[in-house]
Amino acid sequence: MRAFAEASRGGARLIGVDLGTRTIGLALSDVQRRIASPLETIRRVKFTPDAQRLRDLCLKHAVGGLVFGLPLNMDGSEGPRAQSTRAFVRNLKPILDLPVLFQDERLSTAVVTRALIEADASRARRAQLVDKLAAAYILQGALDMMQESDEGDSGGDRFPVYP
Repeated sequence: MRAFAEASRGGARLIGVDLGTRTIGLALSDVQRRIASPLETIRRVKFTPDAQRLRDLCLKHAVGGLVFGLPLNMDGSEGPRAQSTRAFVRNLKPILDLPVLFQDERLSTAVVTRALIEADASRARRAQLVDKLAAAYILQGALDMMQESDEGDSGGDRFPVYP
């Protein structure tokens, strides 16, 4: 965690990424890296235009690092979706050379969907919001871990982070 925080430019925002098969949910941190806010949802087309849109947003918002949700299996192992996420990041590196942190995203979509249902959001509205809200949930978990790390509290295994 410290290595990522040091590698990503100080004072620069971070973008959280919830990489799905049809969409990419994005969230943006504030410059103090305390609060994650939903940014947008990219409808996936092909790798190159998707990566270009992500690159454009990183340049526009002066982003210093990316936090990708890593879709682990419930037992903590990596399956095909996690491998696909890692492959996307490897392919992204030549286009967007920023430090990347993988954050455990287990149940993030379920938590966000449950909150939207409790807020009585319609099915259509949930479909519009869930990906970028899941990205914000993932990014906020990483930001909280960074805060705890800065304050000397490791946080234990509550929010596992994977390199």
